[in-house]
Amino acid sequence: MVKNLIFVGLILFGLLGCAQESGNSKYRLLGGETIDLAASPKLIFINYWAVWCAPCRKEIPEFNEFSHQFGDRVTVLGVNFDNSQGDILRTEMIKLGIEFPALLADPRAMWGLEPVAVLPETLVIGTDGKLLHRMIGPQTMDALKALL
Repeated sequence: MVKNLIFVGLILFGLLGCAQESGNSKYRLLGGETIDLAASPKLIFINYWAVWCAPCRKEIPEFNEFSHQFGDRVTVLGVNFDNSQGDILRTEMIKLGIEFPALLADPRAMWGLEPVAVLPETLVIGTDGKLLHRMIGPQTMDALKALL
């Protein structure tokens, strides 16, 4: 009986995982807006960060500047590694000086990616929603510009 329940659970988990990957590509931002990651007029850079991550703190000014300088061509979004939400997330963003919007959920399942193992990490998403690049470690303005 227990084996049957586990088997059914694994099947349902697999089906739900597949549905999530190929399903809705719209994600909520901290401010209440939504963004469709599969149909954007701009390249999307999704930066994974945490308050306790020193390399994250080092690269955040680079992403802020990149977003300001190339905002007509790119959208920069953040994902908090610790899954902070609401006022806690706002406070952490202010503390780190993050000037780009935050996603409220991690969209990695869209591309079949495993959870983040090393911070910082940045995903570059094409206007068609396809994963173009996965960058591990802190990024510089030059490295970000090279992807345009």
